[in-house]
Amino acid sequence: MRNKVLFILVHFLFSFQIQAQPTISKVIDLEEYGIRANAFQNASPALAKAIQDAAKYENAVIRFPGGRIDLWPEGAEQREYYISNATESDSIPKIKTIGMLFENISNLTLEGNGTLIVCHGKMVHMVIDHCRNFTVNGLSFDYERPTMSEMEMLEKGKDFVTVRIHPDSRFAIEQGKLIWYGEGWKSRHHHMLRFVPSEETMYYDSWKPFANSQAEKTGPLTVRFKGDFSQTNFQKGDLLTIRDPYREAVGVLNTFSHQVTFEDVRLHYMHGLGIVSQFSKDITLKGVKVMPRKGSGRVIAAFADCFHFSGCYGKIQIEDCLASGSHDDPVNVHGTHLRVVASEGTRLKVRFMHHQTWGIQAFEAGDTIAYVDNANLLVYDRAIVKKARMLSRKEMELELDRPVPKALKEKHCIENISKSPEVLIRNNRFEHTNTRGLLITTRRKVLVENNIFFRTGMHAILIANDCNFWFESGPVRDVTIRNNKFIECGYNSSPDNYVIAIKPETHRFVKGKYVHENIRIIDNEFTVFDTPLLFARSTTGLVFKGNEIQVRLSETFPRKNKPMFSLTHCDEVHITDNHFGGETISKELSLHSMKKKQIQYAPKKEYTLLYGE
Repeated sequence: MRNKVLFILVHFLFSFQIQAQPTISKVIDLEEYGIRANAFQNASPALAKAIQDAAKYENAVIRFPGGRIDLWPEGAEQREYYISNATESDSIPKIKTIGMLFENISNLTLEGNGTLIVCHGKMVHMVIDHCRNFTVNGLSFDYERPTMSEMEMLEKGKDFVTVRIHPDSRFAIEQGKLIWYGEGWKSRHHHMLRFVPSEETMYYDSWKPFANSQAEKTGPLTVRFKGDFSQTNFQKGDLLTIRDPYREAVGVLNTFSHQVTFEDVRLHYMHGLGIVSQFSKDITLKGVKVMPRKGSGRVIAAFADCFHFSGCYGKIQIEDCLASGSHDDPVNVHGTHLRVVASEGTRLKVRFMHHQTWGIQAFEAGDTIAYVDNANLLVYDRAIVKKARMLSRKEMELELDRPVPKALKEKHCIENISKSPEVLIRNNRFEHTNTRGLLITTRRKVLVENNIFFRTGMHAILIANDCNFWFESGPVRDVTIRNNKFIECGYNSSPDNYVIAIKPETHRFVKGKYVHENIRIIDNEFTVFDTPLLFARSTTGLVFKGNEIQVRLSETFPRKNKPMFSLTHCDEVHITDNHFGGETISKELSLHSMKKKQIQYAPKKEYTLLYGE
């Protein structure tokens, strides 16, 4: 009997050991598909074939050759995609040309070996569509002709300027007008930002003086414009960055996928938004750098946001990353409010409202929804989705587990609260952007720590929530912002230049009820050129404690002497144990629609209370 038991035990352990061993990955070596480093030939057809072969295996590794490979539209995959915050009007085509398309693939690793992938024309670098356990490691991406044009201001008079065009920015002079063009495209609309290298700052500016002038080519890369430049802010050495505002593409699309990791990835230029993750679960960005290629002489790497997350869930982790050179926010995490346009019994018809977000399956069976009053952004009821279907690209029908609430009114919205992520943002640097550093609106736990925010043009961190314009949801419930460095942020948004802003888009308040709660801003270092530090509206449980504020007044940046803390309809606010150094500035606490008992602050002798309506 003992021998029999021993035999069964050994057999079980042996069987378990065999089953526990990981499946050996199939290596797909791109050199075997004829893809050679630095060949400057179109690798699109061969790469598409390699991806198809990799999809046949349970586990696979696609091994890149190192060096540079080029992708042209010819032979690349094409698909129709609707992308959050990047789906323009009906007149803009939705068919995307895709450098690398991965559909319904699990357990795949892209082993980059430092390979630089250069795309030609307006291409999406990569799409990860309904994949699981997907890893991108050691790859870099760029454009042969970035859709961002750049030029340096050489000299300026009242009636002329002379500029040097960046070698990557193709241009021509037609009937005295400068036009920008690229591989298969011509820019028709111009959105311009000005970068000041000596300050490492960015400002909104206008192409209009150039459009109204006469252009003359004075050298291979130099152009003189004759016209009225007397009212412009341009200075010698400024870099002007110009793009067509339409977001026909994105850098990387990660859609409806699980366990996706980007590690040691470089994104040197992305057309449209950067890495967009929508309705995906568990996403990790580690050591991802959005920045112009070293030695390129370019300023801008991202046409719009660098890392954008819409309707994602599970956990988002952004660690050891760099966002440098973007025309919009480095990080944006949000859900989407859809407006209720009809209801009957247990059924709702809802509509995408913003012109850049629609066409996406935003709900599925089992999701929990929250009803939101658009006037005050308060949640007043919930339900569970039993069935969901698209009625059109802009409308969905939901069947719920209970009748719609009687409180439902015109313009009220719903949010998918099941698709709301936990967020960790740690050890990153955010710089060279004219807008915010982080936008975060998620009801699950958020930790922002050990990051550097260097001269973001607007708020370094914005916590919003909106049911009337952008329709980006939702409320926050547990946010910790600690051990970060905020260096001279908000310089181009005076007088609203608060370093951190908690600004749900509501101005109708309900007594004792608040949109956001439990936000802790502790043990950070602020270097400021002006008084505004923190703006908060409709927030309870707000702590600003143990922070070091170094005041460094400057003639470079405008000062409006707004209150240091501006609080509207807030409760349980604690502002204590903060330390100030450098030059002396007034410490004012401005309270609106709230009472003194709703705030605790110390030492009281350092602060002045101001009361508004």
